[in-house]
Amino acid sequence: MKKYLFIILVFIIFLTRIFYINYFKGSEYTKLLATKTNTYIYGESAPRGRILDRNGTVLVDNKGIKTLFYSKLKGITQKEEVKIAYSLARIINIKIDNDTLKSFWLILNNNGDDLIKEDEWQAYNERKLSQNDLKELKLTRITEEDINNLTSLDKKAATIYHLMNKGYSYQKKEIMKYLTDEEYSTIIDCNIKGMTIELTYERVYNYGDTLKDIFGRVGGIPEEEKDDYLKKGYELNDIVGLSYLELYYEDYLKGEKDLYKVNDDNTLTLIKEGHKGNDLVLSIDIKAQLELEKVIKENIVAAKKRKYTNYFSEAYSIVGIPQTGEIVALSGQKLISDYHNPTFQNINTNLINSSFTVGSVVKLASISTGYKYKAVDIGTKVNDACIKLYNVPLKCSYKKLGRIDDLNAISKSSNYYQFRIAINLTGNDYKYNMKLETTKEDFDKYRDVFASYGLGSLTNIDLPNEKTGIIGDNYASDLLLNLSIGQYDTYTPMELFQYVSTVANLGERRAPQLMKEIKDDDKIILKNEYNLLNKIDLETKYLERLKLGMNLATINGTARNYILGFKNPAGKTGTAENYIDTNNDGIVDTKTNSLSFIGFAPYDNPKYSIIVITPNIYVDNGTDFTKVYYPRYISQGITKFLFENM
Repeated sequence: MKKYLFIILVFIIFLTRIFYINYFKGSEYTKLLATKTNTYIYGESAPRGRILDRNGTVLVDNKGIKTLFYSKLKGITQKEEVKIAYSLARIINIKIDNDTLKSFWLILNNNGDDLIKEDEWQAYNERKLSQNDLKELKLTRITEEDINNLTSLDKKAATIYHLMNKGYSYQKKEIMKYLTDEEYSTIIDCNIKGMTIELTYERVYNYGDTLKDIFGRVGGIPEEEKDDYLKKGYELNDIVGLSYLELYYEDYLKGEKDLYKVNDDNTLTLIKEGHKGNDLVLSIDIKAQLELEKVIKENIVAAKKRKYTNYFSEAYSIVGIPQTGEIVALSGQKLISDYHNPTFQNINTNLINSSFTVGSVVKLASISTGYKYKAVDIGTKVNDACIKLYNVPLKCSYKKLGRIDDLNAISKSSNYYQFRIAINLTGNDYKYNMKLETTKEDFDKYRDVFASYGLGSLTNIDLPNEKTGIIGDNYASDLLLNLSIGQYDTYTPMELFQYVSTVANLGERRAPQLMKEIKDDDKIILKNEYNLLNKIDLETKYLERLKLGMNLATINGTARNYILGFKNPAGKTGTAENYIDTNNDGIVDTKTNSLSFIGFAPYDNPKYSIIVITPNIYVDNGTDFTKVYYPRYISQGITKFLFENM
C-alpha cells in the first residue's frame, strides 16, 4: 500500500511541476531557449551623445561616414568570395595589407598543393603532419618573386578577401571607411552580393583643440579590458570612451545599436531599434573658455619678453561657481615654440594630475589650523619680525610689516605670523635660536585641516585618473614652518580651486563638476546634485574672518587690483621658491619662483571663484617678485570678461 501511495505522490509532484513550468515560467524558458538556439547581432554603430556647453552650444558632435560592410551569404563558396573581392578591388582604393598576400597567393595557386613534397603528403596521410603544418610549409615556400608577380589588383583583392573572412561568419565585416561619392554610387549600381553601405560615426570637435584633452579619446576596446566590456553587452569592434569625459560618462554617451536576429538564410530581422547616445551638457561656457585661453597665451608671450623668464613656459587657471562647484572655464597652456612666433599646447589634464608648490595662498588654511587648535584667535597681535631656530637660517616675511593681527597677516601675507602659529602648535613658546622638536602629529594637524579644504586630497571631480599633490615625508622643524606658508607639500590646480571655493562657501567643500546635466533630446536624464563632501570644523566667525582678510588683501594688500569689475572682491597671492634641473643631468642647479593667486567675487556673495598658477616664472636673482604681475594680468583679463559678459 505504501508503495502505491509513494508512486501517486511522485506522480502528483511531477504534474504540479509541469503545470508550474507551463503556466508560470513558460515565457521565461521560451526566452532562454531562444537565446540558446538563436543568433543575435547588433548593427554597426549608433551616434554617441554630443557634448554641449552650459548654453547649449555644441562642442563635440558626430560626423556620418559612408562605410562598406560585408555579410556572408549562406552557402557561398570561396570561389564566389574571391570574385566579389576582385569586383570591389576594381572600384575602391583600399590600402593594401601586405600580410594578407601569401595566404591569397595560395588561393590563386591550387591552394599551394604543388609546394608540398610527396613524402610530406605521405606524412600527412599518416597523421604525422597536421593541416596547419602543411599550411606553414606552404607559406614558407612562397618566394618574394611569387609575391612580386601579383598585380596591384591582386593585392587589393587579397586585402578585401581577408577582411571579408575576418571574425565570426555571421558578423558584419567592415571593409572600408570614407567611401567617396563615386565609389559609393558604383558599388550601389553594381549590386555586389553581400555588400551594404551604412553610416558610421566619428567625433567632430567644433572648437578645434579647445578642451579636446578634457573631452577625452574614443577608440576600440582595449585588449586588457575586453572581458569587462563583453560582459556589459559590447562587441569587440565597438567604439568606446577611452579617457576623461568620454570614459567617465561612457554609459550615457554610448548609443544603443539596432539588434537583429540572424535567420537561417543569414538574412537579418530587426528585433530592437537603436537609439543615439544621450547628450552631455557641461558647466563650461565656451565664450569664457576661449577668452581664458586667449588671456593665458597673451600673458605667457608677454612674460617671455622680460628678462629672467628662461624657464617659464606654462600657466594654469580655473574659473567656477563656488556654491555649486561648477567649472565655467579651465585652461593649462604651454608655449612650445619661440615667443616671436608662438604656438601652444593644451595641457589641461595637468590641472588634475600635476602639482606645484603654491606659496602663501595656503595661509587661509594655515591660520584655520591656528584657530582650530587655539594657537591664535581673532584679533591676536604680534610684531612682525624674523624667526631664528637652532641650526636654521633666519626665516622672515618678505618685508617688515609692523604690528599685525590675523586680518593683516592674511592681507599683507605675513610669514612670521604663520611661523609663530606653527611653533605654538608644537606646545612651545618662541625663543630666539630655540631648538624646536617636531613630530609627525604636528604635521598631521596642518594636513588634516588642509585636506578638509581640499589641499592634499582628491577633489572628486568627474574626471578619471585624478591625482593629489606630493606630501613630504620628513618632519624637521624648519619644514613645519615651510608647510605653514606653502613651501613644502605640493597641490594640483584643481585642489587649489576647491580650496578657494570652500573658503568662499564659508567652509562647505563641494566636488568640482564639469557635468551640468545629461539629456535625451529635451528630457533630463541626470542632473548635477552638487556633491557636498564635508564642512570645515570651525565656527562661522572664523570662516568669515578668512573672507574678510582676503577682502582687505584686494583693497590695500598683496592682491590689490587682481580682480576687475566686481565690487568687494577677495583674493590671496602666493610666491613659492622652486629648485629645478635646467640641463637634465639629474642635478638641481637653478632657483626659480612660482606665483599663484586665488580669489572670488563679490566678497559677500561670491558669484565666481578663480585660481591662477604660473610655475617657474622668474629665475631668482634678487629681483623683486612682487612686481611680476602676470598672474594678476591673467586674473584681471578673465574677471573683466566675466563681469562684462556673464
